[in-house]
Amino acid sequence: MSLRLQALSIIDALAEDLRTRIFRGELAGGTRLTETELATKYDVARPTAKAAIEKLVTEGLLRRDVHKTARIPHLDVGDIEDLYLSRACIEKEVARRLAPGRIVPEAARKAQADIVAAGDTWTIDIVEPDVRFHQSLVDAVGSSRTSRLYQVLMGEMRLCMAQIQSYGVTRASVISAEHQAILDQIEAADADAAARTVANHLERACRDLTRSLRATTTYGEAESS
Repeated sequence: MSLRLQALSIIDALAEDLRTRIFRGELAGGTRLTETELATKYDVARPTAKAAIEKLVTEGLLRRDVHKTARIPHLDVGDIEDLYLSRACIEKEVARRLAPGRIVPEAARKAQADIVAAGDTWTIDIVEPDVRFHQSLVDAVGSSRTSRLYQVLMGEMRLCMAQIQSYGVTRASVISAEHQAILDQIEAADADAAARTVANHLERACRDLTRSLRATTTYGEAESS
């Protein structure tokens, strides 16, 4: 049975559907996606399927070696540490730029409220407001290129979270407390303190995530592949 899509661009629609299924964990790490399979399943032309695959390869959600079938990667500890290094380079500078003007976007406040509402537990549902919190701060700087770059990084972060969603990582209360500290430092116009708070938040998150990743079976499989 074919799946039909409604969208402005059939390539974007196909890529978005695959992206959503990856983030939900419906397509597990290691899953291979071929142009023929996607063309048949979604009732699209093979060039359309190929373009959608290439789009996700560019975003880091698929990997494909030369003359190889695209597959969903297992992100390893090195990948996660590199992602957080990249995030820190961007987010510390973002905090420094927002603090002098005491700029706290409403989207960040809303995302923070959603995380607080999750209570003192871990749930995969806090991933989206967590991403929105950080993305809204980056967007508030007003650099479209930086925002696009950051979106790619967070796409890979969502991929990792989807792969280890059955493992508790960090309680929502810890995340919300650290987020509030970031907002407080920005509103206090203390650029250096805001940057340090962001750095500490990301370092803690990286430690928690890599520890959980090491505990998963898929991580062991990724290391041996």
